[in-house]
Amino acid sequence: MHIHILGICGTFMGSLAVLAKELGHRVTGSDANVYPPMSTQLQAQGIELMQGYDPAHLEPAPDLVVVGNALSRGNPAVEYVLNKGLPYVSGPQWLADHVLQGRWVLAAAGTHGKTTTSSMLAWVLEHAGMSPGFLIGGVPQNFGVSARLGGTPFFVVEADEYDSAFFDKRSKFVHYHPRTAILNNLEFDHADIFPDLAAIERQFHHLVRTIPGEGLVIHPTSETALKRVIDMGCWTPVQTTGEGGQWQARLLSEDGSHFEVLFDGKPQGTVDWELTGQHNVANALACLAAARHVGVVPELGCAALSAFKSVKRRMEKVAEVKGITIYDDFAHHPTAIATTLDGLRKRVGDAKVIAVVEPRSNSMKLGAHRDGLPESVVQADNVFWYAPPNLGWDLAATVASSTVPTQVCDSLEAIIEGVKAIATPGTQVVVMSNGGFGGLHGKLAQALEG
Repeated sequence: MHIHILGICGTFMGSLAVLAKELGHRVTGSDANVYPPMSTQLQAQGIELMQGYDPAHLEPAPDLVVVGNALSRGNPAVEYVLNKGLPYVSGPQWLADHVLQGRWVLAAAGTHGKTTTSSMLAWVLEHAGMSPGFLIGGVPQNFGVSARLGGTPFFVVEADEYDSAFFDKRSKFVHYHPRTAILNNLEFDHADIFPDLAAIERQFHHLVRTIPGEGLVIHPTSETALKRVIDMGCWTPVQTTGEGGQWQARLLSEDGSHFEVLFDGKPQGTVDWELTGQHNVANALACLAAARHVGVVPELGCAALSAFKSVKRRMEKVAEVKGITIYDDFAHHPTAIATTLDGLRKRVGDAKVIAVVEPRSNSMKLGAHRDGLPESVVQADNVFWYAPPNLGWDLAATVASSTVPTQVCDSLEAIIEGVKAIATPGTQVVVMSNGGFGGLHGKLAQALEG
């Protein structure tokens, strides 16, 4: 079958393309923005990519068009599909129908940490010899690919609450029917599709409604929004993580890189890994609970996590030039920015930390999180904010109250010059964006080299 994917370079749709290819289909795709890591992964898989949404890409007609949720009415490819009566489906629906049927699905949902937690979980099952399938919205470095069918009934999926398609406004995760579900955390996000937090909580409850009575729901005790979700009705056993929960961590190092795991008060093993931050310790506890549900003893899970290499673009060290370290990080919500910088600060102590932030997500462009931005960067020594011309609100006025020395720049060149002027050997530079950021990481490394 020839499947054409519209919006193929999105992390979810790109992963879907990999699975469709592995199932033996001929896969092509088009997207407005073709950039790594997804574009390189797809090209390596022999999947033909086309730039833009020209209806000519759909000639001769494919057998099926999978429509990404970034596309809406008025898009020339969408209009062509509808006018010609071509068969089409949303990505989550295709995944449910062709990959997840009859499998034990383990889903990681939440505002933050979905990609990292699902990567951890896939790796823990792999390490235990369970050869899971997975679909992850990023590229886990332990696997080097964001999706695969796997060799057993177990399938790990990053369960996103974003909508499914222009014709299906339910959250993607409603399609997945997990047996094991991690609900990591819940905050207001995706201001382009949800009016308020209550609307997101309702979608999370739709997910809870689909989990069987013989399944498992895992969530931290600290999340009041998730408590409200569970209180709407839950028909499934629940395990809790964090302070006062069944799964707890005793930190053996302040930065979270070494900790002991306790279940019902009993030690289960220790994790000694290269990740930092309280958020990743929380992700690990949820992952170990989920793995135990499918038969992986926590001690083995801890050993697996100690060999876990994280995900591309999650505090990924991309360059070290003249003693200056550059990281690429996906953080684009104030909470994620704050926890990422906190973990790094605890690891590097007094070393200079420079944060470079691009407010790029749809919620950011709508200004939904702007009040939290000044406070989110307090662990940095200097911050460079990128204000593109189309931002739509006054970033400089928003961050003017920041206690950290701050520069708002309207070009990558200005950021590079600014960083270059203050970075010295030992400086840690974290570049945070949920997009390609115009290749800033490479350009900055080159400039520092020169």
